[in-house]
Amino acid sequence: MLDALRHFLNDLAGAGEEDHFAVDDYRVAAAALLISIVNIDGVVEDSEKAALHDVLKARFGLDEAQTAELIEAGRNREADAVDLYAFTSVLKRSLDEAGRAEMVEMMWEIVFADGSAHELEDNVVWRAAELLGVSSRERVDLKRRIAGRPGPLAVRPA
Repeated sequence: MLDALRHFLNDLAGAGEEDHFAVDDYRVAAAALLISIVNIDGVVEDSEKAALHDVLKARFGLDEAQTAELIEAGRNREADAVDLYAFTSVLKRSLDEAGRAEMVEMMWEIVFADGSAHELEDNVVWRAAELLGVSSRERVDLKRRIAGRPGPLAVRPA
């Protein structure tokens, strides 16, 4: 009975039976959060698109079709969201401390895909890390590790 209702609602929403990612799947929340970082500075570089694809594929063990499907589900979720809490609440509920830190690491991988951190990207990672319960120290350590530099990093102005 519930499955029939779920299928009916999915059909109304335009979701096909081929969808592998539920709306509340933490991987969709992760993809949506990463997509919001890609889009935040108003310039979407090819390197950022490639990093998004590669990070999602590698971290979640997906094939090409699944990766494309996850990115599309993430885009849809990101387009419907009004704030970061829509993603971080799902991630915080679904991931342990190490998983949340890995999520911050994934965000930095997207930020540095084009070679530098834009101040808007930096701010989104800071806010998302706070919502995920990742400490400022760990966030900065992850940033330095991903950037590949031990010292302070330059942040591009808006």
